[in-house]
Amino acid sequence: MFVYEAAALGAATLWALTGLISAGPAQHLGAIAFNCTRMALVAVMLVIWVAVTTGWSSIAGEHVMPLILSGVIGIFMGDTALFLTLNRMGPRRTAMLFSLNAPMSAVLGWLFLEEHLSGTQIIGILITFTGVLLAIRFGKRKSQLHKWESIRGPLWAGVLLGLAAALSQSVGSLIARPVMETGADPVAASSLRVGMAALCLLALTRLPVSWVKPAGRFTPSIVGIIAVSGFLGMGLGMTLILFALSGGEVGIIATLSATTPAVMLPMLWWRTKEVPALGAWAGAALVVIGSALLFAS
Repeated sequence: MFVYEAAALGAATLWALTGLISAGPAQHLGAIAFNCTRMALVAVMLVIWVAVTTGWSSIAGEHVMPLILSGVIGIFMGDTALFLTLNRMGPRRTAMLFSLNAPMSAVLGWLFLEEHLSGTQIIGILITFTGVLLAIRFGKRKSQLHKWESIRGPLWAGVLLGLAAALSQSVGSLIARPVMETGADPVAASSLRVGMAALCLLALTRLPVSWVKPAGRFTPSIVGIIAVSGFLGMGLGMTLILFALSGGEVGIIATLSATTPAVMLPMLWWRTKEVPALGAWAGAALVVIGSALLFAS
């Protein structure tokens, strides 16, 4: 009964894991070079998968342009802003900021898709939004010294990049929703979106400016980690989200997928050996409560 909601929660778990996996390589290579490599590897994976299935037959001619536009906005712009935020704010704050795509998606779905949200659902979205803000503001203790809790550069710049990533994700989902409702294969749709994003990133890296060039050297281990991150986060995670969008409302699916910060906290505790601050736990709990209200409705 709740297969679409379960797919969204599965994507949230994968994104929490890939956020931690990606932090090191993204710092080493820089956001643009990291994301370009990631997208190119994922595009190859998805195209190979679709080539040995019958997924392409579900993509009609009129689906191509919306999926391409969704890829440019939701993945090229959204993921680039996301990894720029990751390098500035660390994985925990980045996950929290990215979770704001939930209320953004709900408002966009209401404005453009005429989706109805009940009072319970609206309360759930507001609770989720409050949890994100609480965790951003009170999510760190002074005794936490791990580099992932440091902020690089102006705080406002990192926040704006995180909001841009969340908004891009919301708009990309909104554009893809009508296509997925027709029964388009999620993997085939993902391959078009990711392929277009990879082409845009490759073009970006050709510009004669230093900030789009790799900051560090490519090594087999770095490329391997990027491949795993891409497969879990983009290949599997985004496919789950597209599947969820094929049968669930944008606001609900986006809010359930926004439980990533809650799932990430135990992972961070294990990885950094530092217990997350009370504000981080409280904010994550509110995100879960808000999502539960949506799930129950």
